[in-house]
Amino acid sequence: MPWATSTYMMKLQLLVIETDYYWRKALFRMVLDPKATSLHSDYGSFDRPLGGIEGHERDVETGVDGSTSGMAQSSDVYQRQPLLPGAPTKNKDKWGGVSSSSEYYEDDEDDKIDGLGHTRHPNLPNGSGSGIVKLDIPAPLREEPRFPKEKWKTLLAFLFMVVNFILTTASLAMVHERVPDRATYGPLPDVVLDNIVAQDWALNVSEILIMIVSNSAMVFIIFHKHRFIVFRRIFLLMGLLYMMRSVTMYVTVLPVASKTYFCSPKANNSSPLLITKRVLQLISGFGLSINGKHTYCGDYIYSGHTVVLVLSYLIIKEYSPRRCQPIHWLTGLMSLVGIIMVLIAHGHYTVDVLIAYYVTTRLWYIYHTLANNPFLKQYGPNNFLARFWWFPMFKYFEKNVGGTVPRQYDWPLPWPRRFLAKHPNRDS
Repeated sequence: MPWATSTYMMKLQLLVIETDYYWRKALFRMVLDPKATSLHSDYGSFDRPLGGIEGHERDVETGVDGSTSGMAQSSDVYQRQPLLPGAPTKNKDKWGGVSSSSEYYEDDEDDKIDGLGHTRHPNLPNGSGSGIVKLDIPAPLREEPRFPKEKWKTLLAFLFMVVNFILTTASLAMVHERVPDRATYGPLPDVVLDNIVAQDWALNVSEILIMIVSNSAMVFIIFHKHRFIVFRRIFLLMGLLYMMRSVTMYVTVLPVASKTYFCSPKANNSSPLLITKRVLQLISGFGLSINGKHTYCGDYIYSGHTVVLVLSYLIIKEYSPRRCQPIHWLTGLMSLVGIIMVLIAHGHYTVDVLIAYYVTTRLWYIYHTLANNPFLKQYGPNNFLARFWWFPMFKYFEKNVGGTVPRQYDWPLPWPRRFLAKHPNRDS
């Protein structure tokens, strides 16, 4: 009957379609995962094929012939094995389907860095050739510590120095009334002064050298890149030296060392008005005798001339370029000559000079040792340097300085601009 014939043909076509489907499915899996033919996978391997070698070959042959039972066994084997991505390939085909070697697309280079900074390498774990390794790069550390200007602290240090300079002159103004009378008390025995005839001109030479080296030190500081930090340190150190000198000068008054040096007559009173007039007179002459303003005697322990000469040399040596060795030697020689001139003029006893040298250098070295070592800026049971009475002031002024001040220099003014362009900051 026609309808029976039509039904039979439909069943035959369905059978052909089903057979073709299983055959294509098996062929597709074998091509997609060639490792399955050797019964090896990334999750493990078989020592022997399932059902023996003969059974394996029979399954493959049956599948190729289109047998449903053989295909069922073969497809069952493949369905029990996980689908794994293939190994990387050099194929230029960017499709995600099957290639001739059944491997996925990969770039030409073995090591590829994409735009996100990620590194891809074919030999990565889990058999994935397109794995991503993220490298976390930390932010670069600041090698050079920060050196804030803190101009207001520099101004405060300057005021501290000025106050102590006024205190020193006030101490001298009062000491002048207590100086032993020359007619009764002669100069104290001194191994140097007793063997040198006093030369009044030598004191002028010493003060001229003081002006030269002190102004030279100021020029180096002005052109220093971190000039506010350096000025702050110098002001604080000079303030401490003036403060200690005002005390030592007042507590012990020595006879006049020179028999020829002019001393103003005593007023036999110490009224505030008189002291104020003497202080103003001394300040107007910057404490020097060469301008005729320093006519009061008794400022011996310790030598102010030596303090300025030694401190100027230390400033130039520490904060000037290292290549300026001739200037360092010249400054040291000028300071030494200035100190010798003070002794030749009988302006100070030898002990005054020695104490001034010792106090100035020790204070300078201790201060800069503390400033250049951050761990010494903190209180601690083993930091004995923190027991100095001036340590709180030091900590206040230096707490934000991040290390040793580098030897860098620049043009101190905003004009002319060509100096800024032609002479950038340099390390020396």
